[in-house]
Amino acid sequence: MRLLSGDFRDTRRARSDRPCHDRRYAIDSTKIRNELGWFAKETLVTGLRKTVEWYLENPEWVESVKTRACRQWIEKQYGT
Repeated sequence: MRLLSGDFRDTRRARSDRPCHDRRYAIDSTKIRNELGWFAKETLVTGLRKTVEWYLENPEWVESVKTRACRQWIEKQYGT
C-alpha cells in the first residue's frame, strides 16, 4: 500500500479541481483563546506528523481496520 511505505514527500499534490480548497478550513481561535484561555498544544504540522507516525508504528491496527476487525470490536463493545 502506497501510504504505508516509501517517501511521503512525493504523494502531495495540488488539486486543480479545487483551487484554494484547503484555505476554507482555517480556524480562527481568537475567541476561545481570549474568553477561555484555551490554546492548541499542537500545530497542524506537529499534529499531522504525530498522527502519521502513530499509524506507521501501529500497522496491526491499520490491518485490523482494513479487515473489519475494528467493526467487530465496536459491535462487541457497543452493540449493533
